Amino acid sequence: MKRKSFLKLLAATALAVALPAWADDNVVVIANTGLRGLDAESLKRIWAGRTIALDGTALRPVNLPAGHPVRRRFLATVMQQDDDEYVAYWTVRRYVGKGAPPRELGNSAEVIEFVRSTPGAIGYIDAADVKPGLSVVFRR
Repeated sequence: MKRKSFLKLLAATALAVALPAWADDNVVVIANTGLRGLDAESLKRIWAGRTIALDGTALRPVNLPAGHPVRRRFLATVMQQDDDEYVAYWTVRRYVGKGAPPRELGNSAEVIEFVRSTPGAIGYIDAADVKPGLSVVFRR
């Protein structure tokens, strides 16, 4: 009987650890570019500063602040990096004269406002923060 209880506890613990990672994987990229859809590789190039325009429109990507849960999910999902790796990447790029990292905004509401009011703007938010009228170009 003890073995069964232990296995149930182990299974419940594994589920509790895995479920939040699965449940939090709702990152949405919104844009004011006229584009309909982008894949993860295109987004990776945008946030890495390697794609600066699409279809003749200058892109203005924005980030949430370091440590923000949605930023961590975006970096893990799209960039396959954590915050430290992403910051280090941009430190080197800036040092060698290859540009500056995307502007950081304080929260999802600021990202939404910036994207709505700035041509070429593109940013990521939690799926729960999507409002009518936003142009969603990527959903994960």
